Amino acid sequence: MKILEQSAQRIFGERSEFYTTSLVHKDPQVLARVIELAAPQANWLALDVATGAGHTAFALAPYVNDVVCVDITLEMLAEADKLAHERAIANTRFCLGDVHALPFGEGVFHVVTCRRAAHHFADVRRALREMKRVLRGGGRLVIDDRSVPDDDFVDACMNEMDRLHDESHVREYRIGEWRRMLESSGFTVDLIEPYVKHLPLTSLTNNASSKNAQKIGEIISNLNDDQMKALNVVKKDSQIYLNQWYVMLSAH
Repeated sequence: MKILEQSAQRIFGERSEFYTTSLVHKDPQVLARVIELAAPQANWLALDVATGAGHTAFALAPYVNDVVCVDITLEMLAEADKLAHERAIANTRFCLGDVHALPFGEGVFHVVTCRRAAHHFADVRRALREMKRVLRGGGRLVIDDRSVPDDDFVDACMNEMDRLHDESHVREYRIGEWRRMLESSGFTVDLIEPYVKHLPLTSLTNNASSKNAQKIGEIISNLNDDQMKALNVVKKDSQIYLNQWYVMLSAH
């Protein structure tokens, strides 16, 4: 696990400025849905796990008393802190920490959010148990992450391309896997909401090494007709587009 954590720290440290401006991570529609499912209240203490550049925490901040933002990467926390000052957001606190061993006591938080990060966790079940531990009784968990459909080819192909895009990638999970993991970690699942975005291939090749970007291109080039249909690969405006799968999860 330590090797994966070190890989994530290195990669996200190098890419920290990108996540500050990333349209995917700032997506207002997705952030609004996270807030809707969190149903925050003014006196609540919130925790944003693997906060990155802080976009989810900043969306939560107007609705709660305080948001604690934890991340494993110092450079990410520095970007988030800088962005909070630029936006004059005063009720966010930043903390270096690992989701597998959160540096907080039991039953501290009313709500925990975690967005676009779980596919990097070396032991997602352990991470879920930690998020449950720090939640108050009846507290809410909202996760938004990459996912894959119940299709063996798509599952294998998307996970392979994501590993090439980001070598700290572990796995993006199917809906059924998420349900089982949440329930076995002691959560009651309230909602599982899959969604799909049709995105340019550059969303996977950008920030990848030139060698890995080439491998991603080769994977797409070698698809047969059925595989292209499964991934919804089409060419638009001289760019290749394909489906990318996501899931929004709410539990208590």
